[in-house]
Amino acid sequence: MDLSYLLTPLLAWLVAGSLKFLINSCRAGKPAFGLIGYGGMPSNHSAIVSSMAALVAFKHGIDHPAFGVALTLAFIVVLDASSLRRQVGKHAQAINRLQAQDPATASTALRERMGHSLAEILGGVVCGSVLAWAVQAWLPLYD
Repeated sequence: MDLSYLLTPLLAWLVAGSLKFLINSCRAGKPAFGLIGYGGMPSNHSAIVSSMAALVAFKHGIDHPAFGVALTLAFIVVLDASSLRRQVGKHAQAINRLQAQDPATASTALRERMGHSLAEILGGVVCGSVLAWAVQAWLPLYD
């Protein structure tokens, strides 16, 4: 039974999330539990989907239909991370400014950091691809 298709995205999520926590903690100078969530380096979503696309490419080649499906899914997720969620963050910023101007509408501020920069997305793609390579290279050693 080949568990690499289950293990690879799970590892990508764990490693990218841990890296994001460490990077945010170093920047904040303290454990950054409050900064866990959307946005930041590396992109968890990009790491997860690119790990699966890379794993399929390593195991079956880029001419396999499953690679096309995985690459299409990765493309959609990366576009969402870079454009749609960034726009959501801009809207949250505008709503927070409006709430600050009128104390009667004051409520909990919306999270403004939602999308990813190109560097954060590339960090996620590199993280996911390296993990996919490592899993496909090392997992056969334990069969």
